[in-house]
Amino acid sequence: MNKDNFIRTPYNTPFIEQRADPYILHEGGKYYFTASVPAYDRVVLRCAQTLEGLRTAEEKEIWHCHDQGVMSKHIWAPELHRVDGQWVVYFAAGEMEDCWKIRPWALLCDGDDPMTGSWREAGMLEVQDGFTFQDFSLDMTTVVSGGRRYCVWAEKVSVGRKISNLYIAEMDGAMKLATPQMLLTSPTYAWERHNFWVNEGPAFMKKDGRIFMTYSASDTGPAYCMGLLWANEGDDLMDISVWHKANLPVMKTDEQKGIYGPGHNSFFTGDDGEIYMAYHARPYDEIIGDPLYDPNRHCFVMKLAWKDGMPVFDLENQLFQA
Repeated sequence: MNKDNFIRTPYNTPFIEQRADPYILHEGGKYYFTASVPAYDRVVLRCAQTLEGLRTAEEKEIWHCHDQGVMSKHIWAPELHRVDGQWVVYFAAGEMEDCWKIRPWALLCDGDDPMTGSWREAGMLEVQDGFTFQDFSLDMTTVVSGGRRYCVWAEKVSVGRKISNLYIAEMDGAMKLATPQMLLTSPTYAWERHNFWVNEGPAFMKKDGRIFMTYSASDTGPAYCMGLLWANEGDDLMDISVWHKANLPVMKTDEQKGIYGPGHNSFFTGDDGEIYMAYHARPYDEIIGDPLYDPNRHCFVMKLAWKDGMPVFDLENQLFQA
């Protein structure tokens, strides 16, 4: 089933079309949205007073890629964060001359309003041991737990068809790692290894004393899916023994509902105090050429359900159904 004759269902109506790796932040009474654009050449932001308003909000380009050198190719997965009062966008970028030399970069806003403030390049985070970001690295995010701020990102290791692991380090402010990185999770299950061995796209949420981290696994086609780790809030998240990992994906392709390759999500709290998730997926499974360059990874939004203290990713809770 391809993009020209896919079956329309109530569940595959996009929240925002052609916006992969969606990130929604609800901060200061406003909703902010950013995501990868199909051209992979810029960072954009939207802002609205309501979640619904983000769908039609004017999109502002806050930064454009370089013509050559670093940050000139594959501008991916921007995330907007407020760190110690400073607006920060973390994103990944490659080089025109070496498009797979992907590294995490940051932009800082000189102002209190990310939509009107001036954004400037801040480079890469300062590291502790000299080994971080030595290979394909992306999908940087940050979370506070137990009064400590942590950074998590994906980074490839090995040779040939390399393995993408997720690493964690403690942070000192927005632009510095306070500790060496620790391996958090590696693609150990078969469903994390379709075509490529991948753990990427970490996203955090907290509820009832637990901290949850979803991540995405396998290649970017229909096999793309979401896994889950969790720990107790306040635990030392650098201690691998506090983490638990689900042995099955928590969200995957649902052909009946027309959702293919769901993943690279983010969490936010709505005006009603409930936790919502933005994620991307395609409405079809037949992809011509490299899935990475198919533009139709759309943003969808769902309200999470809960059972026995654990999140349930139920497409019946999809917002903006047809």
